[in-house]
Order: sequence, then structure tokens, then C-alpha cells
Amino acid sequence: MTGFATPDASVIERLKAIVGPSGWRAPDDAARYFDDPRGRFHGRGHIVLLPGATEEVAAILRACNESCTGVIPWGGGTGVVAGQLSPDSDNAVILSLERMNRVREIDVQDFAMVAEAGCILENAHAAAAAQAMMFPLSMASKGSCTIGGNLATNAGGIQVLRHGNARDLCLGIEAVLPSGAVLSELAPLRKNNTGYDLRHLLIGSEGTLGIITAATLVLKPLDPETVTALCALTSPTQAQRLFAALRKRLGESLSGLELLSGLGIRLVTRHFSALRDPFDQPHAWFLLAEMSGPEGLRDRVETALADFLHEDLLIDVVIAQSEAQRANLWELRERTPEANRAEGAFCNSDTSVPLSRIDAFIGATHRGVMAIQPGLRINSYGHIGDGNIHHNVFPPEGLKKAEFLADHPGLVETVREEINRVTDAFGGAISAEHGIGRLKLEDLERYAGSAKLTALRQIKAALDPNGILNPGALLRG
Repeated sequence: MTGFATPDASVIERLKAIVGPSGWRAPDDAARYFDDPRGRFHGRGHIVLLPGATEEVAAILRACNESCTGVIPWGGGTGVVAGQLSPDSDNAVILSLERMNRVREIDVQDFAMVAEAGCILENAHAAAAAQAMMFPLSMASKGSCTIGGNLATNAGGIQVLRHGNARDLCLGIEAVLPSGAVLSELAPLRKNNTGYDLRHLLIGSEGTLGIITAATLVLKPLDPETVTALCALTSPTQAQRLFAALRKRLGESLSGLELLSGLGIRLVTRHFSALRDPFDQPHAWFLLAEMSGPEGLRDRVETALADFLHEDLLIDVVIAQSEAQRANLWELRERTPEANRAEGAFCNSDTSVPLSRIDAFIGATHRGVMAIQPGLRINSYGHIGDGNIHHNVFPPEGLKKAEFLADHPGLVETVREEINRVTDAFGGAISAEHGIGRLKLEDLERYAGSAKLTALRQIKAALDPNGILNPGALLRG
């Protein structure tokens, strides 16, 4: 299937009957399903369906598969690569699982929780916390992103260093395949070697192979102590050295590690007046580190940071003394994407490189972008513990985005291609945690090997021969 077939009126009536009067929306009454968080795309669609149960999802896919009607899964709408949008066709059926939002079960003995795909991530956190447990996946969009979307994109977030990506935190899955068949494997098993791991195949597939309707998630006990520190640094190289020292000294207690730039801190404090730089002097780079573990951890962290200060592994450090101070430090990181948009970022990257090459990668990227257009500003930041670095590029200081880009046609694509080129040259990946969607189709075809692309297409054809699931995302039709 190369596009979206126009849905037959009888098919639409069948779909409406499956979900009932309260389970569908006309496009004119569903604007939020067509918004792009970064404002680069605008989605379109024929109807929005809101099933309330797995059986309804199965019936929807059976009807769409029989009629070759394209279906776009929609979670929280927070994706930034247009994976949840149909920018070019009104014929898409948008499938939102927001009504399937329950935490079905928590079993503290199995350290597991079964949550439906439409469950908001922050609500999953709250349900776990009520049992003195935690679900470790966390990110800035936790108040709106969903478990289904997190799994469909294999989301990363701020605790990958210690707890892994979404894939590493999922024990079992319930999903509806394109044929309407239901795959139900929600048992909280840590070991299951009974053939191909369909769970891992569906996780990260961006809704192109099946619709995840529920998942069994890993829970972990709450740590008695959490220590958050913001370290002032001279360079990403110093950040890497400090990371190595922290990991050697504190081991697995190191759970979050975020590289921030001086420009990034200035932008956040400029656009969010309630936030401030906690240091008296400006600094070029920062490392936001969070450690969690047993009682007594704070003493170990404070001693280690004092030693590192004397060893010139950092310039200065602020350690949160309360939960409010901890939250304020994290706000400096979590408000960064919003500050980037407010400042007028015209290019946003999601790249990863080997840990050993982060500093050289940042330097090469900055030089390459500046060679294209002197005066551009770049906010480089991200999850230094797993090599995931985001570059956000802005017009020169004082220039408005719209006017600047009008005077420099083609600049956005040229800058984006340069970032991808440098990423590839450093052995990196052009998408680290946000997926391919529709935005990066050409990039995947350019940088992925032919064997990988062939295998991806063969898997898609085997599981979705009519091409109904998210056509145009991840792979061309």
C-alpha cells in the first residue's frame, strides 16, 4: 500500500458501530489530534476512533485490514518526528488509545505492573509510588506521553544510564496485529526463550507492526536516598572525566546524568523567569547528576564531589538540600525543549555517538554548522551517560526565526544534513530516542545499510501485508 485508500462509507459506519457514539470524533471536532509539538507539520484525517477495550481495537483492525484502510496510532501526541500524523492525506483513520488508560494490576512480589497503552506515564509513576515502588522511565513529557507511545518509540529519557530504555523495562506485552489477532503475553517473566521475541520486535516499531494495548512493566523499590547535584564545568571533556570518576566511585547508584550548556541555562532562565542559574558566575558547561541508593548515600556523594573539586574535575557544585531544590535543578533540564522553541530553534537533532567521542562530536558539529552560516547559536545538551546528544540551532542573537529563514532559504535542510553527516562520521545514529516517523525517512535510507533496510521491509511485509498500520512512517510504502 503506497498511501491511504479512501475509506468506504460502509467501512466508516462499521468502525463507528464498533466504538459506539462516544468513541469517535469527526476531524472538525478533533483538532488536537493533528497538532505537531514543534509546529512543523499539521496532521489530517478522516475520523478519530477512541476504542475502550482491546476487543474493540481488534475489531477495528479487522475492518481496516479487510478494506485496506490506513490506520495511524496516536498516543499522547508528543512525538516529534511526525510518526503520529498524516500530513498529506485526509483518508487516514486516527486510532487513539487514550480511553484505555487503566493500571490493571500491580504485583509487588513480581515487581511488575500491568498498564494499558493509554495510561499517562506520570499516572503510572503515581500508581507505583502508592505501593512504595517506582517505574523508572521518566522524561520531560511525562505528564502527557503514554505507555503505548513510550513503547512504540522505545523511549529513553533521563534514567537510561541506570535503568535502560523502555524496552528494558517491559516484561510482557498485549498487542493487536494488523489482521486483528490479539497477541497476549503479559506474564511477568524475566526469562522466556520460546522463539522470536515478538515483544521486542513491536517495541520501537512506531506502530507499523501492531498496536500495543497493554504492557507488563518493571517496578523497582523506592530508593531511601536521592542526591541531585549540578556541577559547573569547563568542557564536555571534563564532563566525561567527571562521569567516569562518579561511576567508579558510586557505581550503580548513578541514575541520571545530563550535560547542559551555558547557552542552554541562559535560555531557560530567560524564558522562565521563576528559574535561575544557581551559580554566582556564568559557566560554559554543566553536568546534572542524580544518585539514588541506600541510606548513607548522601555522605558518600558529598565526600566524592568534594574530592573531585580538589582534583579539578569540576569548577563548582550545588547539591540540592530539599525536594524543592531538587525539582528546581531538574527544571533547568526539563524546560530546555520549551526554551529552545521559545528562542526560535529552527533545527533540532536527536543523535547518539559512542561515549568516548562525545566531546569531539560536539566540537565537530559546531564547526560544521558555523561554517555553513557564521553567527548561528547551538545549544548542545542531553543524556551524556548514554551518548544521546541533542543539538538545537538558532538564528544569531537578536534575529527573529521567520525573517532569518526567509533571508536564508534552504538553510534548515543544509544544517540538518550537516549534523547527520557529522553523526555518521563519528559512528553514531541519526535517531537515538525519538524514532524515524515521517521526518527522517530519507535519513534512514541514506545511513542504514542495505541489509538492514531489506530486513525491515521484509518484516513489515510479513506482519502487515496490506500495509495498513501507520503507512508512510518508518518505511516508505
